[in-house]
Amino acid sequence: MLSKEEALDHAQNLVNQATKAGADAADAVYACEASTEVSVRLGNLEDVARSEGEEIGLRVFLGPKSATISSSSMNPAILTDLVGRALDMAREAPDDEYAGLAPENMLMGGDLPNLDIDDGGDPDPASLKQRALECEDAARAIPGITNSEGAGASASRTIFGLATSHGFAGAKCASGYGISTAVLAGEGDHKERDYDYRSARYESDLDAPAMVGKRAGERAVRRLNPQMVKSGAMPVVLDPRVGASLISHLVGAIAGASIARRTSFLLDALETQLFDGGLSIIDDPHRPRGLSSRAFDAEGLPTARRAVVDKGILTGWLMESASARQLGLKPTGHASRGVSGAPGVSASNLHLEGGSGSVDELIADIEQGVFVHELAGQGVNMVTGDYSRGAAGLRIENGEITEAISEFTIAGNLKDMFRNMRGAGDLEFIYGTNVPTLRIDGMTVAGE
Repeated sequence: MLSKEEALDHAQNLVNQATKAGADAADAVYACEASTEVSVRLGNLEDVARSEGEEIGLRVFLGPKSATISSSSMNPAILTDLVGRALDMAREAPDDEYAGLAPENMLMGGDLPNLDIDDGGDPDPASLKQRALECEDAARAIPGITNSEGAGASASRTIFGLATSHGFAGAKCASGYGISTAVLAGEGDHKERDYDYRSARYESDLDAPAMVGKRAGERAVRRLNPQMVKSGAMPVVLDPRVGASLISHLVGAIAGASIARRTSFLLDALETQLFDGGLSIIDDPHRPRGLSSRAFDAEGLPTARRAVVDKGILTGWLMESASARQLGLKPTGHASRGVSGAPGVSASNLHLEGGSGSVDELIADIEQGVFVHELAGQGVNMVTGDYSRGAAGLRIENGEITEAISEFTIAGNLKDMFRNMRGAGDLEFIYGTNVPTLRIDGMTVAGE
């Protein structure tokens, strides 16, 4: 792979070509990745894959017109043609008064903070195979497991470089490791499936393969012989791996583009009490070794830790430059972008804090409720906040988790769900978005 300096040279050279060819302004994104993946099933090697690739994207501006173009070739002649085509496209593009580079006076300057997201490793396929085998073996060793969909282990390194014509140049290199398995429990028509996975920036931070496999096996067995649940209004408790999706819905609703287009159910929620006063949602882009850590955003603006929700109150929108201009506000350092298309918005490392007590304490007073560990379907209306998704999980009776249940739906409105949300004190930093076990009272559960 290239070095960060070489990657940044590719982006900077393309920007220079564009401005010399007549662009009023330009930015370029360079991305490359090298990854190795190994998969096994039933104790046998199934596949070893190695991929390496690079791409570059150019965005040019001619007054209020802009165009974006990308290429997977770094051939100088091809890139020169790329610049010409981008300018031709921009001349035919419609006017957009909000398009443009980020404000120059807000660009990141100085040295980039060390986020410790690259361990420099490149494990060989043999070690990845061993890791995958250990993971699957541990899952298959759980009593009741009868088959496997396989296990996989992966390692990758990526480089991202961004250069703009008004003075920003920055690059980052990151490593990534993953391990996963999915297994089946039961026999005949009464089989159940579940999985587990872990990702990390440092190989040494990954859970032991046997731990991942054990969790997957235990989850699958726990789902055997599911019963139906009676319909009604009741508390719903969400496993952390599915509860994080609610925070993703929040981020989508407070993205600047959604607010500018008036397509969000939170249009009137700014600086209002959206959650319980004990809860806060933190965006932390500088977390060491974080899966979504970044020193600068996709427009060259600095990133910073902020409370998106502070003691229950929604503090602001997440904006790239275009939506900020449309709203008459300043961008917030949340621009995200691939090599093609204009910047969008994404958060970095998100977590919900303020939960307390054990999971047992969280459910102790629930007479009838459900513990959800799987969600299905896409029944979320981001304009109204209406929420309805298929689910599977466990029954809660008199404060105790009892039998498996499936084929039911949980429904409500996200505003009400946020307001009625409580959390346990079991927050772990495992994924890009992390929440503790969550409880939401008063949801509608539709079963038999």
